[in-house]
Amino acid sequence: MSQPLLVKNDNGITTLTLNLPELRNPISGEEMQNALLEAISSADRDLEVRAVILTGAGVAFSSGGNLNDMPIGRGIVDGNPAVTRHNYRHGIQRLPRLFEAIEVAVIAAVNGPAIGAGCDLACMCDIRIAGRSARFSESFVKLGIIPGDGGAWLLPRVVGYSKACELALTGDVIDADEALACGLVSRVVADEELLSTAMSVAARIAANSPHAVRMTKRLMRESRLGSLSAILEMSGNAQAIAHATAEHGEALANFLERREKR
Repeated sequence: MSQPLLVKNDNGITTLTLNLPELRNPISGEEMQNALLEAISSADRDLEVRAVILTGAGVAFSSGGNLNDMPIGRGIVDGNPAVTRHNYRHGIQRLPRLFEAIEVAVIAAVNGPAIGAGCDLACMCDIRIAGRSARFSESFVKLGIIPGDGGAWLLPRVVGYSKACELALTGDVIDADEALACGLVSRVVADEELLSTAMSVAARIAANSPHAVRMTKRLMRESRLGSLSAILEMSGNAQAIAHATAEHGEALANFLERREKR
């Protein structure tokens, strides 16, 4: 069996490729979840990693859950609902908790359908870029279930409450252009340009101070929940650290030198 996740490191940018193309890259299996958790945690621990790109092999970004594992008694669905609840908590729900905790920037390069938990996986990322063939659906209601992976928390924070309700309550599929219009993605590019575009964005992130980028991301994440007073306090603490870094000193000196030469 092939590795569920391919990891490639290139000049401070880690590319993670969901690698179950024959199943359209589901993330409901324990092996895929563990591989994602380990790779993303490792990238977050390594200050040499400046950005992460997440994409899928084959024609899909991620189908979300494997339908073959959804009948009762298979996969995480136990005959005892209390056990199923436990399985969710110690299974797929580890992913949104990790994404919310990390400081390294993650870019989703959505190369095809992102369905159900696959759509939510894209929402866990900081930046989403769609290829022209990308499709998105918060499709859980179509199967008579709910977004057990945190989609009810994630999606409204990306597209707003009204659009999130429309998507989650209908289960409709939207194309890349509608995803752009509602803010689900920040840009749409030709499929053949998707990875190079994601790499270009990652490289522009990587060109900046890693400490400033990571602390800025943390502030952006916390700002969705915290009060202005709390964010200002965090900002002051982070800025005090940033002022003391070598990267700030070097950038400031270079700026002042260029200004003096004008």
